[in-house]
Amino acid sequence: MIRPILAGLAAALLVTGCATIADTSSHAAHDYPEARSYVVSSDAMGDVDAALARATEVDKRVLLVMGANWCHDSRALAGWLESERIGALVDEQYELVFVNIGMPQQGDGHNLDIAQRFGLDNLPGTPNVLVLTADGTLVNAETATTWRNAASRSEEAIYDELASLAG
Repeated sequence: MIRPILAGLAAALLVTGCATIADTSSHAAHDYPEARSYVVSSDAMGDVDAALARATEVDKRVLLVMGANWCHDSRALAGWLESERIGALVDEQYELVFVNIGMPQQGDGHNLDIAQRFGLDNLPGTPNVLVLTADGTLVNAETATTWRNAASRSEEAIYDELASLAG
């Protein structure tokens, strides 16, 4: 008798937990804008190649953001990139491309060959920000994988770093 009751209780808690996770309208207030930009593309490498081609045409760098919508730091960075001030900098200086990389830190990574193409063999988390010249040279190898705290970075810090990498 107790075992079926416990099983029912466990199932109810599991369903409640999943519903809570899926409900994005009830998140606590935070100090960053939030967006979802990590679309699962059928040709992420092609998306990167297209951004590199556009960058060549307009003499810009590529801002390759590798993250995931499940990650609050990735959503925060996507939100900052859409904000008025940082968005204007990105529009002026970069060709922006988002790539969904799943959960590489848990062995469920996607599109990791794109990071490897530019010399990054390990993505320890999300998001990652790769700044590339139009010919595909990685400009920020030392800092590309350090964006896992994007939600706690200030607008000023993000702007300053992206401005310094613009070239």
